[in-house]
Amino acid sequence: MDRLAGSSKTKLVITEARKVSDARQLLGIKGASETSSIWKLRLQLMKPITWIPLLWGVICGAAASGNYQWRLSDFLAAIACMIMSGPLLTGFTQTINDYYDREIDAINEPNRPIPSGAISLNQVKIQIWVLLLSGLAVAYFLDLWAGHSTPSVLLLALGGSFVSFIYSAPPIKLKQNGWLGNYALGASYIALPWWAGQALFGQLTWTTALLTLAYSLAGLGIAVINDFKSVEGDKALGLESLPVVFGIKNASFISAGMIDIFQLGMVVVLITIGQHLASVILLLLIIPQITFQDIWLLRDPLAFDVKYQASAQPFLILGMLVSALAIGHSSLVSAL
Repeated sequence: MDRLAGSSKTKLVITEARKVSDARQLLGIKGASETSSIWKLRLQLMKPITWIPLLWGVICGAAASGNYQWRLSDFLAAIACMIMSGPLLTGFTQTINDYYDREIDAINEPNRPIPSGAISLNQVKIQIWVLLLSGLAVAYFLDLWAGHSTPSVLLLALGGSFVSFIYSAPPIKLKQNGWLGNYALGASYIALPWWAGQALFGQLTWTTALLTLAYSLAGLGIAVINDFKSVEGDKALGLESLPVVFGIKNASFISAGMIDIFQLGMVVVLITIGQHLASVILLLLIIPQITFQDIWLLRDPLAFDVKYQASAQPFLILGMLVSALAIGHSSLVSAL
């Protein structure tokens, strides 16, 4: 009986582990199972787990505009903007990054679709172009819907796509420099979707643009976490990521510091514009992030990077929404 019970438990553990591995495959994160399904491979290249901040950024931008109305047309436009920012253009970014990082991935994650040979380079190139052109087409039609005389959403999509290209592709390859590369990534995850959402429903101001660029320095701290899993390959190919330059322990402190300091800076901004309640809420959302940094990030970022992001990131993105709503309310108050 004991042997049968032990065998059943072992099978259950194996089944659960396989489910986790399959989920990782679909989300595009490390530790994924292998598959022969071309559509699962394509989805893995697009890394759906990375879409979440972009989708949320569009919501924040719409909130910051102060003009979003709860009607069907606005809702559908917001959904289209989220599809453009997440599955299409972020999918493009992640796919082109995997295309140019295939040598690094052959060292760090040899089971990923490209280095494993599960998908051909020609198929990857087709995916890159389909995602890029689809994203730009959606941006064009969003400008038509909004009646923009200047195609601001399309210009933002073009600018973001260009940054994505030079981030991954030689000879510039921004990711070769830990500071520039991670800031470009942070701005792409926080500022660009925010700008798209705000430009779609209102007017993007220089003040808001500068605030979100400063907020993106917190995104730089998040981007550093993605470099921990690639240290071995980065060293081999001479990429100067922050964990390579400063060491894993020091880079984890840099990551935590950037995340906390620039969110605290936004607390000060909210107090300055008279949004005191929002500043208190944002401060309360920063506290659990610091707690999870101590529990996961600063102790062993290599082992706990996924757990840390899963536990701390929701508080970061909630803080973004609080800031956006406060900025939108402040704009409405000043306009009255």
